Amino acid sequence: MTNPTATSERPGNKGRSIGAVVAGFVAVFVVTTIVDVVLHVLHVYPPWGQPMFEPGLNALALSYRIVITIAGAYLTAKLAPRNPMRHALVLGVIGTLAAIGGAVAFIPKHLGPNWYPIALAVTGLPCCWLGGLLYQARHGEGSSL
Repeated sequence: MTNPTATSERPGNKGRSIGAVVAGFVAVFVVTTIVDVVLHVLHVYPPWGQPMFEPGLNALALSYRIVITIAGAYLTAKLAPRNPMRHALVLGVIGTLAAIGGAVAFIPKHLGPNWYPIALAVTGLPCCWLGGLLYQARHGEGSSL
């Protein structure tokens, strides 16, 4: 006779899993928004709503979003009740889908170069994989999904 609880998820793990992914997503959104606001206030970026076609400024935005996304995935992996890499990758898929939606909305408005929102969509999943990998390396976790 098999033990049904041995193969099923423990109570509360589903909520903790969802919470881990939501926490990573919210952290990335909040921290990138704060950095954006600071750069607008410091007049590094043009005023809100004005186009930003300067490649260097877009590269700056992409670079800190990459770092923050890696950190958000690390946080997700840390908060995951089990399978930290799987949770980080789920965050990556959700972030990629959100970035694709943003690109679809952003590109027709001509507020900046088209490569920028495309780069956000392309880098999301690899950044989350790297965040999960860093968590595993630091905490001696296996590489299983």
